[in-house]
Parts: sequence; C-alpha cells; structure tokens
Amino acid sequence: MENKKNKNHNNTKRKFDKSSKSIKQTKKKPEDHPRKFNEPIRLNRYIANAGICSRREADELIKRGFITVNGEKVTELGIKVSPKDVIRYKGTVVSREKKVYILLNKPKDVISTVRDKHASRTVIDLVKNACPERVYPVGRLDKNTTGVLLLTNDGELTKELTHPKYKKKKIYHVVLDKDVTKQHMVQIIEGMKLDEDYIEADAISYVEENDKTQIGIEIHSGQNRIVRRIFESLGYKIKKLDRVYFAGLTKKNLPRGKWRFLTPLEISNLKRKSFN
Repeated sequence: MENKKNKNHNNTKRKFDKSSKSIKQTKKKPEDHPRKFNEPIRLNRYIANAGICSRREADELIKRGFITVNGEKVTELGIKVSPKDVIRYKGTVVSREKKVYILLNKPKDVISTVRDKHASRTVIDLVKNACPERVYPVGRLDKNTTGVLLLTNDGELTKELTHPKYKKKKIYHVVLDKDVTKQHMVQIIEGMKLDEDYIEADAISYVEENDKTQIGIEIHSGQNRIVRRIFESLGYKIKKLDRVYFAGLTKKNLPRGKWRFLTPLEISNLKRKSFN
C-alpha cells in the first residue's frame, strides 16, 4: 500500500483546510461527455424505460415473440429503435413513459428495493402514491442508513448515477461509538486496503470540533457499504449513518420519511451533470 501511496502523490494534491478543520483530497476529474437523447437505443432499454419491466425481463419478452416493431414481430436481441418506431407489447403500443424524479429522505429500517417479502417496508411503499409511473431507487442505502435517496424511471440517468466510472460525490454524517483519531482520519484520506480494494475518501472532518465521535466524510466510491466498511475496519462501531448529499441533491427542508419531486432546475442539473 505504501508503494501505491507514493505513486498517487504524482497525480494527487492533498491539503488540510484549516478553516473547516477537514482533510481534503483534490483530483483531476475526467471530462464528461454530453448525453444524446435522440439517438436510437436498444429495444430492451426502450421497453424498460417505458416501465414495463427490467432490461433482462425485456430480453425474455423479445425472445418469446411478445414484441413487435412497426408491425413486425422481433425475436432478435440487440436491435435498436428510434422514437419514430411503433413498438407494441402483446398488441398494446409501448410509449415512452413520462420521466419522474423523486427525492426521498429515507428513514431507518426501510429497505432500498422495489420489493422484499421479508421486509415490512420498502422505499417504494413510502412513495407509492406519488405518481402512476413505476419508479426505482437509484442505488441503495442499507436498512440502517438514512438520508438522500433518488427514485426515478429514467433508466439512462440511473445508469450514469450508479455506474462506478461516473463516481458521483456523496457526503455522509457518521456518528461512531468512540472518538475518531486524527491518525485514522489521515489514513482514510490517504487510502487504505479493504479486502481486495484500495479505498480513499475525498474529504473528512469533524462535524463538531468538540465532539470527535461525529464525522463528515465525502467519497465518490459506489461500492456497497463502503463507509461502514471503512470505519469498522479501523475498530469503530457506527451508531448512525446519514447520507446528506448525493450528486448535487440534499435533504434540506425535507423531513425524515418524506419525499418531494425534483424541481426542473434540479433535473436539468442532473442531466447536464452540473454538480460535483
């Protein structure tokens, strides 16, 4: 790990922000490319975007001959369609569904999935009366994690916000069972080995200077339970984990367990990637 750390120094500038008492890491970011919404897309994606089913399930519908394009039955996977094509499922026209974007302040003990027979409540239960369209959570917060969660039926946007290569910024408020040492904070920011992965945070700080058990951590990694894994590997137990920021969205003025639709400006910013 030490060799990797030294190698990283060539491309990475780290600094300690004394005004906020936070350790930060600044990196060059790859240039984002504009999305092209009018280009032809795969038929399974078109069907999934219409809210009928997932892409994998759409492939099964196509193979079984339930889908027609411009009156012709299609059983070949991978073909592309455009907005001018007429797609039907069992004779019913499949239209591009209205895109819906919902911001939820997820409470504790709620599962971030569409359905779970073992769970008493899912995030879908909390927004079930929001709209007639079927929406899905963008990524996951585990059962005991609270905070910002986006739900949408925009498959393209979901892919961009969850794919590891896009690395969208997330900020968490962490409450631990004991004081976090400055040494461990430096270790987290400089990078550490977790299982087979090398993980480093982008910024970390004490939320309150006189309370060393409360930490704010900024991270781009989308790996499962990454914040919990970081602190648990250093011998801490997490008492509370709250995501306060995700891809430009915050839970400001949104009580726990409540939801709201994104504003047109927020939607525009997400699509234009006008956020860190």
